[in-house]
Amino acid sequence: MTEIRGPVHIVGIGGMHMSAIALLLRERGEAVQGSDLEPSALTRNLEAMGVMVYPEHAAENLGEARSVVATAAVGDDNPEVAEARRRGLPVLGRPEVVAGLMEGKRVVAVAGSHGKTTTTSLIAFILSRAGRQPMYLIGGESRDLGGNASWGGGDICVVEADEYQRAFHAYEPDVAVITNVDADHLDLYGTPEAYEEAFLTFARRLRPGGRLVAGGGNAGSARVAAAAAGDFTVETYGLTDGCTWQATNLDLSETGATFAVRREGTVLGELTIPLPGEYAVENTLAAAAVCLGEGTPFATVREAAACFQGAKRRFERVGEASGVLVIDEYAHHPSEVRAVLGAARTRFPGRRLIGIHQPHTYSRIAYLWEGWLECWDGLDELVILETYAARETPTEGRMATDLARAIARPSASYAADFAGAVEQTAALAGPGDVVLTIGAGSVTEVGPLLLERLS
Repeated sequence: MTEIRGPVHIVGIGGMHMSAIALLLRERGEAVQGSDLEPSALTRNLEAMGVMVYPEHAAENLGEARSVVATAAVGDDNPEVAEARRRGLPVLGRPEVVAGLMEGKRVVAVAGSHGKTTTTSLIAFILSRAGRQPMYLIGGESRDLGGNASWGGGDICVVEADEYQRAFHAYEPDVAVITNVDADHLDLYGTPEAYEEAFLTFARRLRPGGRLVAGGGNAGSARVAAAAAGDFTVETYGLTDGCTWQATNLDLSETGATFAVRREGTVLGELTIPLPGEYAVENTLAAAAVCLGEGTPFATVREAAACFQGAKRRFERVGEASGVLVIDEYAHHPSEVRAVLGAARTRFPGRRLIGIHQPHTYSRIAYLWEGWLECWDGLDELVILETYAARETPTEGRMATDLARAIARPSASYAADFAGAVEQTAALAGPGDVVLTIGAGSVTEVGPLLLERLS
């Protein structure tokens, strides 16, 4: 790849992945600066490390920069990108920069439609507890590790391998995890088949002698595991017979889950986790399979799993007011929502569940339309917020109002803004109820507003 020469200027430095790159470069000793229109805890953390963050995009921000890294959300018309081109500076994308930062490391890359942030976080956490000092780069903030990236001091790197714009095709891992494959990002891939093919291409980028660890209980990842062939081993994991790694004697409870880890018929030991739901068990089993395969003692896996809190915005407790508990959840795909609501029913038996969902992009509403109509089992009431548009315009898919009208169960209403959602939910909620804010966008801001209103 093109050499990253400092000072490095990062366009969109406040994004989850871009802020991680900035942190890694800074910890590596590079001079780093950047720009972002939205200040956040991530930009404030970078500023505390001595990184200059400009609050607007302007050509003069580049200063003495010798390399520019640009988020995929900006185009060539961005003034900083345009200025870099004019000067003849290299303008690099996230995947090639991450690939360059991982050079010389043993790479564990975690891909999948769902669960990859939590699984990546747990692998990095277990390896940290084992004294491996891993470098890691996560697509979310880990509550256990204290952030989304670290340069580490060891010879191993754990990276969340994102399929958006085929970013994960830039990596050549020693261990590849595919948690599941459920059609997504069809605005870019076009068809479910093309989307699945991208994961197969990722699997085949494994280095000679590597390991593919794939979810055996998901039809898409199981097909990829069956089709993958190369100079690497293929292992599957799941709750069903026939998987290389199996979770058996499963006991789901209000406090989490307990299960035995079995490898090819041999029980290695028992794990207890504080996270709810079968999907949490599967993510934990994937992380255990990776770390045990890397020589981590089972006792270390057990200890780490027992105290693992997970990533921020993954079934995260926000607070409680007037007897109403608020949970924040990043789920933005029908399969994720279905799994989360199943976990909520296990964690909160007998309590009313109210959802506040912010759809993520118009196109995702459209191409997953049937799924969105049927994934709300377990909720007693649902409020649909206006769509988080991200990079789209309304012409690219269906509207949030369409979704609210079309959902038959539970009773669903539409809220045009956060204030409306708060008022509707406050009128619905009573002592003992649980409210889940659900979505990948700015819906995370609604929980604190609701708690303030209820107080």
